[in-house]
Amino acid sequence: MIIIRDDMPEGIVAMEGVGEITREDYQDIIRPELERSFAHGEKIRFFYILGSQFTGFEPGALIDDAKLGIKHLGDFERIAVVCDVKWVNKAVKLVSFATPSPLQTFAVEEFDQALAWLQQ
Repeated sequence: MIIIRDDMPEGIVAMEGVGEITREDYQDIIRPELERSFAHGEKIRFFYILGSQFTGFEPGALIDDAKLGIKHLGDFERIAVVCDVKWVNKAVKLVSFATPSPLQTFAVEEFDQALAWLQQ
């Protein structure tokens, strides 16, 4: 499940994964929320929080994540991913080489540093 975080500073789009993230989460929550933000014509700062309650991705969700990322490759100003799952952090680091915007991973305990980095 994805929760839209509305407790963030202005200009940051934040989402938190709780439990398993499904294909429906991408179709019903993530994509529409990001599309609304992209519609304003400005690059967004995206905060993706996969904390202690995150349990994983449904395989279809990973496919939708890749499709969304490719479609909007140049629409992000910065992306911060907060996660302690090693394979997720490794995958994000691999993708970061193909992403024109700065993309960085942070440990869950580095939440505040991630938020500060997004605001730079």
